[in-house]
This record gives sequence, C-alpha cells and structure tokens, in this order.
Amino acid sequence: MNARTTITDVARAAGVSVATVSKAINGRDGVSAETHARILRVVAELGYESSLVATSMRRGRTNVIGVLVAEFEPFALQLLRGVSTALQDTPYDVLAYAGSVSAGEHLGWERRSLSRLGGTLIDGAILVTPTTTPPQAAVPIVAVDPHEGPHGTATVAVHNVEGARTATEHLISLGHRRIAHLRGRSDLESAQQREAGYRSALDAAGIPFDPSLVVDGGYRTASATAGAHAILDLPERPTAVFAANDLTALEAMRVAAERGLRVPDDLSVVGFDDIPEASSNNPQLTTVHQPLAEMGAAAVGVLLGMLRGEDPAHIRMHAELVVRSSTAPIGG
Repeated sequence: MNARTTITDVARAAGVSVATVSKAINGRDGVSAETHARILRVVAELGYESSLVATSMRRGRTNVIGVLVAEFEPFALQLLRGVSTALQDTPYDVLAYAGSVSAGEHLGWERRSLSRLGGTLIDGAILVTPTTTPPQAAVPIVAVDPHEGPHGTATVAVHNVEGARTATEHLISLGHRRIAHLRGRSDLESAQQREAGYRSALDAAGIPFDPSLVVDGGYRTASATAGAHAILDLPERPTAVFAANDLTALEAMRVAAERGLRVPDDLSVVGFDDIPEASSNNPQLTTVHQPLAEMGAAAVGVLLGMLRGEDPAHIRMHAELVVRSSTAPIGG
C-alpha cells in the first residue's frame, strides 16, 4: 500500500470497531480469543504498526531491549549476535544503538545514550564496555565488560586476569622471556586486569618486569600502530607480544610484517577476544577466547530477570586459550 495503514483500516478489514482493535493490540481485556486472532492476522496482512512511543506511554513498556555501544566494532557485534539469539523466543525486540563517540573521547557516551532511549523506547539496556555506569537510570541496565568490578549494577565479564596469565604463560612455555604487552584502554577494568595477569605470569616465572615493554594499544587499531612501532624500535626488541585484544594484536602483526619481521618466526603474537578475524588472518592468531555470544545471552538472562523484579546478578565466565599459528618456540 502506498498510504500508511491506519488503525481505522485494520478495524474495517477485521469487521470490528477501532476501540476493539486498540484493546487487542495493547493486550487489554474485553476481546474474545477468536476476535483477537483475527485482528492480529489483519494487522500482519496490512503491515500496521502502532507508534512505539505512544504504545509505550499507554502500556508503561515497549518490549524492546537496547544494546548500547560506543561503536560497532567486532567485539560488540559478536555480543549483539548472542543477545539477538537469546531474545528470539521472547516477546522482546532488540534495538542496537551506537553513541556518538569521537576517537579517544569515550567518557560519558552511555549517559547520553540512556537519556535518549531510556524509559521511552526501551524497557532495559545492555551497556557494552561502558566507561562509567550511571548510578541512576530510567531502566534496568546490565554492563558487559564494565569499567568497574562486580558491584552496583548487574555485570557480565570474563576472568580477565586468568585469561591474560594463561596467554603470557603460553609464550613463556615457548621459551620467550622478552615479552611485550600492548595494553588496552586504561579506563576499563578489563585492561587493568589483563595487564595484571601478564605481570603475574612474568613474576611467577622469575622474569623481571620491564616497563619499557608495556605500551598503550587502547583496544583500537589506530591507537595500536604507534605502540607496535615503539616496542619494535627498542634496542633489544621483544621476541613476543601479548596484546590486550585481537584488534591490536592484528595491528601488531601488520606492523611487524611492514618492517620485514615474520610471525611467528621472528615475533610471536597473542591476542584476546577471539573475534572472527583472528581465525581468518594469515597467520591465524593465537588468542584468548571470550565466549562473546554466550556473554550476550547471559546479559539478556540477567536483564529479563531484573525486569521481572529479580536482584541484579554478577556473572564471570572463563576465558580459554586458543593456540593457532601466530606463536612458536623462540628461535624455532
């Protein structure tokens, strides 16, 4: 149809009053099961959708879950797939929303996004790697890979220290002693924990910590370029790199190749996340697998529980090392 279908069109096609159609689509009593089914069939056939904002004002809910991210990068997209799958058998739709974030200016995007969507367009929100968690929000929220630890709002994360320690131990087991670390965003707990895991593994192996081997990667490709050059410019360059996420690990590999270094013959590289690009890269990236889709599904479970009146929950999942071809014994 060229013209927008109205509620009057639905009522005429279903042979009922406008009031009856309104009751049916808003879930109110007073409509028989047979009539309700007929109205919904006509709604589907005509493609009628009532205004989401108007409906939410009447119902006090929208049946929409918001997934709020700073940007649509691989980590967030994998989580979003898990959220979407988990919501398939529920009455909820998903709204993915990226806040306006300039390079390096992450702080505050979640507050802006929640103020625009909360209470009007969404019933609850899943915040992906928020820099802060708003102390008061119009809707229940679950933070995935949060700025702070498991207190306050509901959280879903992995055991970052454990994963980073395992990654560094893998490099140590291959004979590497001069291991660099491309760290993540300093404002995120995950980056702090991954650096702590890296340092813990060095300490346990009796390898002195060298601050010149730790440089900023920022979790972003663009910010990792300078860091990768910095560590490879050292008079005694590292034989291995543990990067705080896959994007920066892949950039370190690109920079190494640009400088004529072979991975893993001249430089072993390990990442963190296990995004799809990790296994499609040449060479394939050894990395710490985060169950990103499962984390998204877990966030949905926690959020739906909160919408039912349950208390916020804090979930930590295990991260598992996946060994591929970007790592090899030193001198091998």
